[in-house]
Amino acid sequence: MQQNQNEDMHLRELTKDSTLVLDGHFLKVKRDTVILPDGKQTTREYILHPGAVVIIPLMNDGRVLVERQFRYPLDRVFIEFPAGKLEYGEDLLTCAKRELEEETGCAAQNWVHLTTIHNAIAYANERIEIFLARDITEGERHLDDGEFLETFYATPDELSQWVREGKITDVKTIIGIFWLEKILRGEWST
Repeated sequence: MQQNQNEDMHLRELTKDSTLVLDGHFLKVKRDTVILPDGKQTTREYILHPGAVVIIPLMNDGRVLVERQFRYPLDRVFIEFPAGKLEYGEDLLTCAKRELEEETGCAAQNWVHLTTIHNAIAYANERIEIFLARDITEGERHLDDGEFLETFYATPDELSQWVREGKITDVKTIIGIFWLEKILRGEWST
């Protein structure tokens, strides 16, 4: 249950001062001194992230288009839904359409925004917007410079099984699979 800020004052931390520790090309890192609800002070280090989108491309035959991509911080290839970061000030749907086309070559006629997730609340302000894309036509992809990935099709049942087996561990993809299952079973409408 989300409450308004006045009701949560007994839990809120207040910023005393803030320092930009890293001003990177993609991410920024800040270190803030905060006053805790009991009046004591501590520091909080966190990442500023522009936000991202993830797309669940549901094909007309019921299969889902997914990707295999190497992720450097964990030194392995992950199975994921197509996704990408927002440019500062970019419209969410514009970003989702761009990322789907760039990474997969696909375009969708039917778009539904499903939800917003916060995947790293303890150390980042990142939010990910999840979209369901349907009525898809396939075309030629246009990967960014330095971007390497494979695309393939899987059934929703295969995706769920891969989550259970630990083959899919990416949180945005797992949450997307959860939403897709609910939608396909008619438990949640779009």
